Amino acid sequence: MKPDEPLWTPPARDGGQPPAELRRIFRLFRAYRGRLALVGLLVGASSLVSVASPFLLREILDTAIPQGRTGLLTLLALGMILTAVVNSVFGVLQTLISTTVGQRVMHDLRTAVYTQLQRMPLAFFTRTRTGEVQSRIANDIGGMQATVTSTATSLVSNLTAVIATVVAMLALDWRLTVVSLLLLPAFVWISRRVGQERKKITTQRQKQMAAMAATVTESLSVSGILLGRTMGRSDSLTRAFAEESERLVDLEVRSSMAGRWRMSTIGIVMAAMPAVIYWAAGLTLSSGVTSVSLGTLVAFVSLQQGLFRPAVSLLSTGVQMQTSLALFQRIFEYLDLTVDITEPEKPVRLDKIRGEIAFEDVIFSYDGQTAPTLSGIDVTVPAGHALAVVGPTGSGKSTLSYLVPRLYDVTGGRVTLDGVDVRDLDFETLARAVGVVSQETYLFHASVAENLRFAKPDATAEEIEAAARAAQIHDHIASLPDGYDTLVGERGYRFSGGEKQRLAIARTILRDPPVLILDEATSALDTRTEHAVQQAIDALSEGRTTLTIAHRLSTVRDADQIVVLDGGRVAERGTHEELVERDGRYAALLRRDGSSMAPAVT
Repeated sequence: MKPDEPLWTPPARDGGQPPAELRRIFRLFRAYRGRLALVGLLVGASSLVSVASPFLLREILDTAIPQGRTGLLTLLALGMILTAVVNSVFGVLQTLISTTVGQRVMHDLRTAVYTQLQRMPLAFFTRTRTGEVQSRIANDIGGMQATVTSTATSLVSNLTAVIATVVAMLALDWRLTVVSLLLLPAFVWISRRVGQERKKITTQRQKQMAAMAATVTESLSVSGILLGRTMGRSDSLTRAFAEESERLVDLEVRSSMAGRWRMSTIGIVMAAMPAVIYWAAGLTLSSGVTSVSLGTLVAFVSLQQGLFRPAVSLLSTGVQMQTSLALFQRIFEYLDLTVDITEPEKPVRLDKIRGEIAFEDVIFSYDGQTAPTLSGIDVTVPAGHALAVVGPTGSGKSTLSYLVPRLYDVTGGRVTLDGVDVRDLDFETLARAVGVVSQETYLFHASVAENLRFAKPDATAEEIEAAARAAQIHDHIASLPDGYDTLVGERGYRFSGGEKQRLAIARTILRDPPVLILDEATSALDTRTEHAVQQAIDALSEGRTTLTIAHRLSTVRDADQIVVLDGGRVAERGTHEELVERDGRYAALLRRDGSSMAPAVT
């Protein structure tokens, strides 16, 4: 797939049609049309070779054997063997090419969904269960594997085989052909009904699989296990999972059995047709009025039996495609999600970043929220200076910090970096400019070195160690048996809260951003650990523009400017001394946060 060639485009929703329309599915294969054309040629050649065998059989029965022509018999027998060999070779090549194309399409879909999710705003993930997202990528796309891998080839192969076989049957005897095809319209109608039924059940099944995946993700994470055991809810969680699984069992059985009797009836009728042909031919032979030779009759029945397999397969493919539409629809729902935060057509790239941050009459509201979370925010942070934002819970402190790296976009006003609206900057500049250390430290299930190198993939061992020393975590890492190769465990649970926080700080030091956002980075720590982490933060903040969100006011006394938010508005601003002397809201917060008035423990 070319980088500039879109894998999908939003469909026109006219007439109430679902987004998973066939032409949109076919578009997924557009980049591989050359290989698919080769498959088509192989399929056509294979079909032509297949229908040759019954004609060779007719010549054996009507000419070679009755006339005792052993040479002709040998050639015809060798021709039948060669036909089987050529068909087998063509079949292997078809499978190789079609499977490769199908897996590439699967790869394109997985990558497209993952890329789309990476572009989604933070708000999407706050309202979507992680297990649901994982299920779309794993279960839904995985469920389409058979469809995209073999259905296209199966469709072309079976359709070509049916056409070639019908033509050959007509060449042998048109009357027998008409009799053989009388029930075909009824079979097509039955298969369509079965496909519609399975499509509905498949939609329900995938939703149930997503719900079960979400339950597993939440309850079997480290946090979920800790919560379940400490609350004594392990048994109830097990029962809840068993109920989810039981519902899935019912849907799987219904999906498997939907229309099974009707499709079996088609198979029985098709299998009985040769017996009917032989019976009818036997009656006419006994009356002496038939004009069909024995060789023609055997060849025709052979073709008819060859027709049943691709015909039944073609009907089953139609059922499978209708079923798969439900899976494609769920995937296209994600691909059609609106990406609110995007780069402009001509983004601004800053080669040298000073780090001045300005909030200019900023207004922000979450989706579906009537009252704005932030309103009329006018604050400027000169390059290299420190701004602390404090206020009661729900005043909009963290939301304000999220606007700088564009985790959210402002509803009104603008946020600027060095005088440039952050919405005009390219993503690479913004990611290089702004580093975030939050209260919720996230570490991958990988080694310490790999977690730190996530900020700078080409970092040397010396740079990693220097960052760890600056974050005051090197000595602890060096004391571990595996040192920097130590696995941190799921979400870093092998490390304490303070240690994880210092690892996050080391990671940010390694990235070396000119603008630093500290979102309540020490609020969950005890006083002694907070002091150790605060020393690492001080080292990190040196010479950078710093925006600190804090509950513990002891961490913001030295800020160049302190802003007090209340109800999404700036209630006060000034230095620590100025605000204490003013004896307003900041002073009230100080009195309420009595522990922060005490000196830090050393």
